[in-house]
Amino acid sequence: MRREGMEGGYLKTRWKCALYCGAVFAAFHFYFVFLMPGGNREYLYYLDFLLLTLAGALGALDYRAFWQWQRESRRLLEQEELICRVYPGFVNQELAEHDVRILEEQLRERFQESCDLQDYVAKWCHELKLPLAAGLLIQGKIPDGELRKDMREQLERMNRQISSMLLGCRLQGELFDLQVRQVRLRECVKTAIQNNQFFLIQKGFVIKTLVGEETVRTDPAWLVYVLDQLIANAIKYLKEEEKTDDKEDKPWEEPQADMPKLRFQAVREPGAVRLFVEDYGVGIRDCDLPRIFEKGFTGQNTHNGKYKSTGMGLYLAAKVVNRMGHELKVESEYGNYTRFCIVFRENSYYEVEDAAGGEAARGIL
Repeated sequence: MRREGMEGGYLKTRWKCALYCGAVFAAFHFYFVFLMPGGNREYLYYLDFLLLTLAGALGALDYRAFWQWQRESRRLLEQEELICRVYPGFVNQELAEHDVRILEEQLRERFQESCDLQDYVAKWCHELKLPLAAGLLIQGKIPDGELRKDMREQLERMNRQISSMLLGCRLQGELFDLQVRQVRLRECVKTAIQNNQFFLIQKGFVIKTLVGEETVRTDPAWLVYVLDQLIANAIKYLKEEEKTDDKEDKPWEEPQADMPKLRFQAVREPGAVRLFVEDYGVGIRDCDLPRIFEKGFTGQNTHNGKYKSTGMGLYLAAKVVNRMGHELKVESEYGNYTRFCIVFRENSYYEVEDAAGGEAARGIL
């Protein structure tokens, strides 16, 4: 099939030349037959033999050169560099270089505009945190307990959204700053719970943490960000009445009668550590499960008007996990539970041994 396609491409590029040669050949024979009646036709046949032999040899050489160029073209197209800069025989290389420079300049301008916008959003988030902190102090002086509680809830929501926007803005940049080191998972889980303690207490969450002294190589700040997103997801899709029926295929012991609404479990395996985050909310429908990490996907749980989702939380969480070299998995049973799993595999991608002795370096992706 490939050879047939190559022969078709060869004919498409050489048909004009063949047409011109055929026209000259036919004109010469017309002149010899009709305008030279006394000519010896044996000479004509001999000349035809020589011309056809020469044409066949030249055609074979030309087809061989064409075939070699097609093979070289396929090799060059598989590379990720500009062909006009890696192939010395590129035709019209000056024109190609000119277009490349123009496109690179346009890309630099667009990139600078994006960086300026990200800097503006980051500055805006930092500036907004000052009046937000003042609002949190002021609401504590409100004598009406119910009003104080409602005000605190809205301020906490604003604080969480601003923090998420700030980290999301950093994540969208080309430079992804990582501070990778050995981290105790229990500390990251504890920090994430503290970040969301207001809503966890407000919603009456019972939290069970089965995380021991497991350590992994990761960035603690970004790992806490991922856990914040998973906890926020559990809060958003909480069921009003928790079911306590037994569930199968647990990587831990059978659930007790007082089933917690949020459970953290770290499991060490050969070559990896798995951190499970499980909630017993409304769950995820089977048709939505393969797409929950897609950008902007909200699923069918938003159709009843109760849940307001942008479809960005899990997308950004998965993006962070992938950039850190980990893996984020999910399984769910609609109406019963949702279980996320972060897989930390053992690798030395970020390890840099220096003369001082084995300190993990700062990574930029």
